[in-house]
Amino acid sequence: MMWQEKIDHYDELAPFVKQAEQRVRPYFEAIEETAEFNQYRVLESFKKHKVSDFHFNPTTGYGYDDIGRDTLESIYADVFGAELALCRPQIISGTHAIGIALFGVLLPGDELLYVTGKPYDTLEEIVGIRGDGRGSLRELGVGYDTVELKDDRIDVEAVLKRVRPETKLIGIQRSKGYANRRSIPVQEIGKAIAAIKAAHPHVFVFVDNCYGEFVETNEPTHVGADLMAGSLIKNPGGGLAKTGGYIAGTKELIERCSFRMTTPGIGSEAGPSLYSLQEMYQGFYMAPHTVAQALKGAHLTASLLSLLGFETDPHYTERRTDLIQSVTFRDRDKMIAFCQSIQMASPVNAHALPVPAYMPGYEDDVIMAAGTFIQGSSIELSADGPLRAPYTAYVQGGLTYAHVKVALMLALSQLRTKGLVKFDPQNITTTL
Repeated sequence: MMWQEKIDHYDELAPFVKQAEQRVRPYFEAIEETAEFNQYRVLESFKKHKVSDFHFNPTTGYGYDDIGRDTLESIYADVFGAELALCRPQIISGTHAIGIALFGVLLPGDELLYVTGKPYDTLEEIVGIRGDGRGSLRELGVGYDTVELKDDRIDVEAVLKRVRPETKLIGIQRSKGYANRRSIPVQEIGKAIAAIKAAHPHVFVFVDNCYGEFVETNEPTHVGADLMAGSLIKNPGGGLAKTGGYIAGTKELIERCSFRMTTPGIGSEAGPSLYSLQEMYQGFYMAPHTVAQALKGAHLTASLLSLLGFETDPHYTERRTDLIQSVTFRDRDKMIAFCQSIQMASPVNAHALPVPAYMPGYEDDVIMAAGTFIQGSSIELSADGPLRAPYTAYVQGGLTYAHVKVALMLALSQLRTKGLVKFDPQNITTTL
């Protein structure tokens, strides 16, 4: 018996899976070419910095003279086209990395101007536009404003008019995050940066690079960004790093960030690597391949779910700049059912039933289907989102394309059992 035939309702689902996969296979070649380019870049950097097994040795206490940590940071800077980088297990998330960057650069009286609309939910309390403001940039006297996207693109003309003498840092969020918009490709980010710096050379540009690393052949720091940050339990950790974050950029700004990360006078010279180095090195080495697997899975997700009548974005034919695949339900209960079905198709905690609940840093309750080996790892297959209209789930990750394919089939089988979706080749319908 074929393994597929062990899945409930397989006979009904099979034509859709076959058609969905046939539709996306032509797009896999470009993904593989990007992975090969990025793999070459990573390999050359490892060779350049003479990575050896002693680089994986742990340090404790203050972490002075940690050659493994320092070499890894040189590799991050090299591969990402930056002057310096910080890459530490003490940086606990992408939000933490971004917070270090913002607090490291901005001083009282300065202004932060986000030009991709309101930033990701977890940054709202950092900026001070939600919550009581304690510990926020607002409490320190840092101003904040936004310029909305125009037709889902950076409105460069509006940005140029909006920059003030006190505007010190332009913020760009590459990924859509939990917003219902397209993500911003690196080429567009580069064009916007060039125009902004030509008109206002005094400003710095920061990019939230979460979910974007290794999806394209360039990163924002290759095209003019002064600073960018991300999480190691997303793309650059390759599914192996158990924690950590990075910040990459110019020497001037990274040094300022290092003073915020530790203290002035210590900066990047301290911070033990503990037992994290081998997985951080190996994860970064694996990242181009792992990201490619997740991207193939995202194309399949878009193709298969759109055949069944789901609202998906981006379209399965589109080239991507991040891992996020959104699925919109316009119904709270149906969004929850979908996320729960993804949890049931996970390798870890498949028996658990995720429910919407408060999560630190989010305004709305969030449902998080993430049966992952590493808690909260977004490079592993997950489906999550805030419980707010239009009730969109954000599907991302997948350590292997095979898991994404199998998980989709198992999840759709669960939905079919609940009567929430029908597989009718003659009349594609869905109650979702």
